Amino acid sequence: MSALYEVLLYYRYFSIEEPQEYVSEHRRLCEELGLFGRILVAREGINGTVSGLREQTQAYQEYLRSKPGTDEMEFKVDPADGHAFQKLSIKARDEIVTLGLSLCEDIDPNETTGNYLSPKDFYEAMQDPNAVIVDARNEYESQLGKFRNAICPDVDSFRYLAQWIRDHRSELEGKRILTYCTGGIRCEKFSGFLLSEGYEDVSQLHGGIVTYGRDPETQGRDFEGQCYVFDQRIGVQVNRENPSVIASCRHCGVPIERYRNCGFTPCNAQFFCCKECEESRGRFCSEACREQTMAL
Repeated sequence: MSALYEVLLYYRYFSIEEPQEYVSEHRRLCEELGLFGRILVAREGINGTVSGLREQTQAYQEYLRSKPGTDEMEFKVDPADGHAFQKLSIKARDEIVTLGLSLCEDIDPNETTGNYLSPKDFYEAMQDPNAVIVDARNEYESQLGKFRNAICPDVDSFRYLAQWIRDHRSELEGKRILTYCTGGIRCEKFSGFLLSEGYEDVSQLHGGIVTYGRDPETQGRDFEGQCYVFDQRIGVQVNRENPSVIASCRHCGVPIERYRNCGFTPCNAQFFCCKECEESRGRFCSEACREQTMAL
């Protein structure tokens, strides 16, 4: 029996003259259709993930593809047993992804971006001994899953990635750079930034990890662990050939893909924790957080 619900992941860089007006119209559309999710709108485009019944998500796709600017929108579609979100959030922002560049440095992916590689071409490129694979996501995402041998910058926000690159130039100089992220949106800007920094051979995984995991030829090969997603699922399977678990419980070290948020509210850090350790230690990322909570 096929799933009744679907989760859509999508983005599009295109000019939106009045983001707030677009937000209001888009909210009415999503409410009428009964969709839940998280959508960001800026002058540079739209970035969203929504969930709903299959007929609702299909109607949403048809609507966007009937409008200028989103008529060529690519949707990554996952079947689901229910909503992946508890509510609908649509907000206007300065950017749909923030790389932390100044206004004069900012990248327009429609003008500057790296070469697009299909999943098959990306897999083949990873075999190049002169290639370096750079994860364009946050550290907590790569801790759940990553490509084998990838460089995973220790940043907790995309806005810090540009500076990390500038601080680690020696690791990338003269290399064939391959970038990847969840669905492709961050690499559109990140690969363009790398080109602006003088790197000449820069490519990106078109459609991101999500598309790579669905590709019938690659079968998610050489991806270790799961792909972190920003909804109630937390992680989704990618490698269908030889899946593995790379995450481990912070307390006992057992392999586990069970994320929890620290129970000490001012901390709220995400960490891996097995059920046994949560029951014996509480939902805390450290002894210090547990003690501070007990002292309240």
